[in-house]
Amino acid sequence: MSQVIQAMSDADLLGMMVGSKTAARMLQDAGGSLSTLLNESIPSYEVQPKVRTKLQVAKELVRRSLLETLRHRDVLSSPASVRDYLRVTLTGRDYEVFIVLFLDAQNRVLESEEMFRGTLTQTSVYPREVVKRSLFINAAAVIFAHNHPSGIAEPSHADELLTQSLKQALALVDVRVLDHFVIAGTGVLSMAERGLI
Repeated sequence: MSQVIQAMSDADLLGMMVGSKTAARMLQDAGGSLSTLLNESIPSYEVQPKVRTKLQVAKELVRRSLLETLRHRDVLSSPASVRDYLRVTLTGRDYEVFIVLFLDAQNRVLESEEMFRGTLTQTSVYPREVVKRSLFINAAAVIFAHNHPSGIAEPSHADELLTQSLKQALALVDVRVLDHFVIAGTGVLSMAERGLI
């Protein structure tokens, strides 16, 4: 059965959840993009509340599955899983959110927390609170992520300064900063890969 499901088109799979006519219309209105379809901030089509709920449930199941994987595996050995988890978690928000993944000594996720929420263009992040939470959870390392509702996945100068400030504060309590991801639409940028950490 799983091979049959894997071979199905996006429209056929979606049709199993919401009906084939509704699925075809929704995909057409979303430009054929599943990411756009699951993005709650782009309601370009009329959908019944129960259909929207089914899509939200499907998205949440995917998010939880990805987090479960990160809890049992070294995140450095599965960077694609980290990116997928963050993309699913942050895509579609029309305000900035700052998330911290708290990791154990083997780089497995202990907790994933939305620590700060802001406006369309900025979020206030308090290093003291991140340090307190890291100590409470007994984290050995952290990964930061935030979204850019503007759709541009480039880190701002303020993002770079914040990352350095957080890194310095956490170094005082022996917590390593492994990365800071910027999510914009389906784009994910790693500040570590850019040499900014």
